[in-house]
Amino acid sequence: MQVSKDRIAAITGAIGMYLEAERQSVFPVMDETRTREVPARRFSVWAVAGRQSTMDMRRFLQMRLAR
Repeated sequence: MQVSKDRIAAITGAIGMYLEAERQSVFPVMDETRTREVPARRFSVWAVAGRQSTMDMRRFLQMRLAR
């Protein structure tokens, strides 16, 4: 059974259109036309720990406990 190139092209195009429609319905947020949104500042535990340590040291120096 021979299959013409026109039929192969039509089948390939239909499959591509189907997959594209399925991708857009499953992942509507991942559209290429949308720009990537900048996330809000994240809460960093390490930064808070560093600030807390600095404040503790200043408090100790103010109380003259760290000589």
